[in-house]
Amino acid sequence: MRKRAPGGGRKATLRTSRDKLFYILLYCKCYPTFDWMSVLFDFDRSCAWDWVHGLLPVLEQALGHEQELPDRKVRSMEEFLERFPEVEEVFSMGRSVQCNVPKTPTNKRSITLAKRNVIPVSTSQAVREKSELSS
Repeated sequence: MRKRAPGGGRKATLRTSRDKLFYILLYCKCYPTFDWMSVLFDFDRSCAWDWVHGLLPVLEQALGHEQELPDRKVRSMEEFLERFPEVEEVFSMGRSVQCNVPKTPTNKRSITLAKRNVIPVSTSQAVREKSELSS
């Protein structure tokens, strides 16, 4: 097995304790994806994962409790309203465009769209909190 000399090898992106603390606190506060963390700190997505999973146990040990990070996905409107009770109205806007669908679909998505004879183009949503509605 090859051994490197002291100080040999690649230099870490997060070199100081201050950088590491900022990185893991930013992750816990904002909970961004690893893709976004890799853009912010200029390293690969897998390195972002490595840093979080290396530093998070150290932070939890120092604080004396585990960090509870929120779920990233909301699967239904009921789940959304349960998580965000302060939201009173949700506006959902979208449009569908009629198009000619081939008579012989080639994949499962084409079959589903052929049954509906519609192809979704875009969807966007806006949320108003109770405080915004009263003003």
